[in-house]
Amino acid sequence: MGLSKDQLLEIADKLDKAEATCIAIPSLVENYPGMDEKDSYQIQWMVASRALRAQRHLIGYKIGLTSLEAQKHFNVFEPDYGHLFDSMAVNEESEIYLSKLIQPKIEGEMAFVLGKDLRGPGITLSHVMRAVDYVTTSFEIIDSRIQNWKITAKDTIADNGSSARFVLSGQKRRLEGLSLPHLGMALYKNNEVVVTGSGAAVMGNPLNAIVFLANTLAKHDRGLLEGQVILSGSIGGMVSMAHGDHFSVEIQRLGRVTIRCKGKSNE
Repeated sequence: MGLSKDQLLEIADKLDKAEATCIAIPSLVENYPGMDEKDSYQIQWMVASRALRAQRHLIGYKIGLTSLEAQKHFNVFEPDYGHLFDSMAVNEESEIYLSKLIQPKIEGEMAFVLGKDLRGPGITLSHVMRAVDYVTTSFEIIDSRIQNWKITAKDTIADNGSSARFVLSGQKRRLEGLSLPHLGMALYKNNEVVVTGSGAAVMGNPLNAIVFLANTLAKHDRGLLEGQVILSGSIGGMVSMAHGDHFSVEIQRLGRVTIRCKGKSNE
């Protein structure tokens, strides 16, 4: 059915306000039952366009719903994506201020930085391998602006893939000699392992997520640019965050990244 332009603008306004005030809003799909996936991406692009006009710099993308389990849970058959802005980047071994978030959770991921532009259609795995400059360990902090994480895939797409912050390790590895699907990950909360997984959890190979992203952006005459960061998707489950928590994630051969939590979230 689809939504009207006024409804799309209304939802974009609500999401902007939720982020600014750290007060979650009710489910979008329940309140706008005619909303479809095309509407969701239009809303995401509206919010992203406003961020660009406000002089926030687009520095990459995140990819979500990259595991079969996540796709089954949301009853979808492909990943989604969101925008990464400079204001979302957090330095490793620093603090995440939870008071600026609503109901944050943390995930361990492989992040890729491009050494050359990548524009579809027709992008294959070999194109991606030639375009990637390096891979590193990362955290993504996700934070739904929808109350109580009561979300569908359409909700999370409109809400920028539920992305809020990200942290990259300073350790950089070239792809040569790495078997990404076989690299194991361990996520530590307060020095205790709480999540494990391997690169194969991300579409069989995290590089496949970048193939998806490049070809999907091409449908809208968009491409990936040299220097951009791509978060390829969660390797394991997400973990809630609270004041005083200390998180580390380590991926074999890619290194470790660490952050601390300060303050209370607004859930």
